[in-house]
Amino acid sequence: MSGQWRPLADRARPQRLEDFVGQTQLLAPGKPLHEAIAQRRLHSMIFWGPPGCGKTTLARLVAASADAEFIPLSAVQAGIKDIREAVARAQQVGAAGHPTVLFLDEVHRFNKAQQDSFLPHVEDGTLTFIGATTENPSFEINSALLSRARVYVLKPLTVEELQTLLRRAAGDTAIDDDALLLLAQAADGDARRGLNMLELATGMAEGRITLAVAREVASGGRRRFDKGGEQFYDQISALHKSVRGSDPDAALYWFARMLDGGCDPHYLARRMLRMASEDIGLADPRALSMTLEAWQAYERLGSPEGELALAQALVFMAIAAKSNAVYTALAEARQDVEKYGTLAVPVQLRNAPTKLMQELGYGANYRYAHDEPGAFAAGERYLPEDMPARHYYHPVPRGLEIRIAEALGKLRQASKQDP
Repeated sequence: MSGQWRPLADRARPQRLEDFVGQTQLLAPGKPLHEAIAQRRLHSMIFWGPPGCGKTTLARLVAASADAEFIPLSAVQAGIKDIREAVARAQQVGAAGHPTVLFLDEVHRFNKAQQDSFLPHVEDGTLTFIGATTENPSFEINSALLSRARVYVLKPLTVEELQTLLRRAAGDTAIDDDALLLLAQAADGDARRGLNMLELATGMAEGRITLAVAREVASGGRRRFDKGGEQFYDQISALHKSVRGSDPDAALYWFARMLDGGCDPHYLARRMLRMASEDIGLADPRALSMTLEAWQAYERLGSPEGELALAQALVFMAIAAKSNAVYTALAEARQDVEKYGTLAVPVQLRNAPTKLMQELGYGANYRYAHDEPGAFAAGERYLPEDMPARHYYHPVPRGLEIRIAEALGKLRQASKQDP
């Protein structure tokens, strides 16, 4: 609307593909998207990337390159009624010989019925669909829509790309190099965030944006983190794998990243307990007790003091001997439970609290281990009668499991030799 104030992030949108900053993996000459734009060939597509990486701007450039009508909608506010109106507009424009691009921002917020509502019109060519999402399309977008649209993955902008973009957007406003670098770093890959900070700094500056001004506007920012989205699970996966890979430095980095993003330390403590059981196990049982104690320390101290106790346990787990022997043993036992069904408990192992059960032989001939030499009933069988012999647990040659393997080997050998 004429005279309406527009933020710098909107005013600075490039009008030509040559002025677009970033995403060279998609827009370098010879790349499919670059060639499609250059040859004015429209096709339905989904732009998947973090906030401020250029999804909306790129959609506008695609539409402009083909001289297409551009209908922008946000899935946060739009509904099927808006889709119908867009289709009607596309039919009207199409009758005049012009294509239409329906751009749907935050497309992952549309439910299945809403996503299905414009499929027929994409199929018959009434409109070309371009969606933008920060979430993994394979989880959030209907397979029918995915099959009709090509997914392009956009990346966060680099510090160098952000410096180029901010320098250009600053125009006639002077900005010191160190101030420009700080704003680019504080933007954390998000062009919109960087431009918003630049706009604020321009209003505060007295003819020149200095480092002091940049520090003022860049303070208090957080790194990208989505507590329920893919970034969240990618980062906890990286933390887990760093511990499993015995890299305490990487483990501390991802731990700090998640805390910085606002992750609940209680969630991290729960995941650490899982790591202690899954990846360390009996190779060093101290990992489990230490993590529990660290969690208790956090509950008493809170943040930030209690986070140090969690970090201490995390480092211990990263350098501890590793074993997933119990983890794999339980998985194999569960497979047998599913395979063999509800097998009867051997009679000698059954509980016999009543006279009838005793008369039926429950518990008869049970060998009480404490009455046997070494408190071990050599040769006794504890699995169901209709199951073959099983050795699920195989200690690894690391940590305490070295000694466990020796003791277990002696027990199993004694059972083999028992007549």
